[in-house]
Amino acid sequence: MASSGEVKAAAAAVQNKKVVLRRHVTGFPTEDDMEITVGTAGLRVPAGLTAVLIKNLYLSCDPWMRGRMTKHEDGGMPPDFVIGEALVNYTVGKVLDSTHPEFNAGDLVWGMSGWEDYTLVTQPEYLYKINHSDLPLSYYTGVLGMPGLTAYAGFFEVGKPKKGDFVFVSAASGAVGQVVGQLAKIAGCYVVGSAGSDEKVSLLKTKFGYDDAFNYKSETDIGAALKRCLPDGIDIYFDSVGGATLDAALLQMRHGGRVAVCGMISQYNLEEPDGLRNLFCIIPKAIRVEGFNVGGWFHVYERFEEEMARYIKEGKVTVVEDVVEGIESAPAALIGLFSGRNVGKQLVAMGWRE
Repeated sequence: MASSGEVKAAAAAVQNKKVVLRRHVTGFPTEDDMEITVGTAGLRVPAGLTAVLIKNLYLSCDPWMRGRMTKHEDGGMPPDFVIGEALVNYTVGKVLDSTHPEFNAGDLVWGMSGWEDYTLVTQPEYLYKINHSDLPLSYYTGVLGMPGLTAYAGFFEVGKPKKGDFVFVSAASGAVGQVVGQLAKIAGCYVVGSAGSDEKVSLLKTKFGYDDAFNYKSETDIGAALKRCLPDGIDIYFDSVGGATLDAALLQMRHGGRVAVCGMISQYNLEEPDGLRNLFCIIPKAIRVEGFNVGGWFHVYERFEEEMARYIKEGKVTVVEDVVEGIESAPAALIGLFSGRNVGKQLVAMGWRE
């Protein structure tokens, strides 16, 4: 017969599904590189540990995860995913238990957590309380979370827009691009975007307010498309794809133009990255090309959250999400990012019903 202590211990442990990496990846990742495993999780923070126990409500799918799926012999930054352990990325969750003074049970939070039902977060400095729970919580995987902050910091702090600037945004219908374009319109700029389907091009023009857009997959010459849409050149290029698009954009930059580089999704799965032929443009045109990582801009998050929440509530920023249900759908959702399968911010709803 089980003792009362054993019964309580059993009651305090629950099933915990997680997405883990089966092997490190070269080239294009596949669903088979990941698997769903089932373990258990305690429902209390272990004694003596300062941590926060999260029930994950939404998982964010982001291209940057691809870099952590490869084994880097010289060490990665951020570190490579560990075989057999839950993938790590931004999530939205509810605090079940906390021994950290800044978090209490019941708090809604977003931040770095695991791709699993429950995560014991031992570095709560990477968690942020949700201050606008009147908006959809899923927005904190996108427009009010890391992608939104990426768009905001990259456009305003790196791009430094001026009213009337000509702006080009690649991957324009994605989680970051859809926000960049709308912020550019708020700033009084003329905005052109590229996307990978006619459906997405239509979305850019009808939903996000882009002045013009083109389907890069149906263009034989991206440079010609840029000349057609931006005949006077580009003041700001917000780059998420790199490769041929970046190379073509450099030729179209105006004097004093700014290129804010936050991603290179066209290059992530190549064993030999594409080279650039048009770098010579940066000298005579005095172009500033600046890479940035959102991790260096969280000090402006409070200001960003309030400003972006206001734009959403005023109808100045709209959001398109691509939501799949259940943790079992997460591997396919992540892989789909690299073929442009998603329309809008890709995320996984974990199926919890409050």
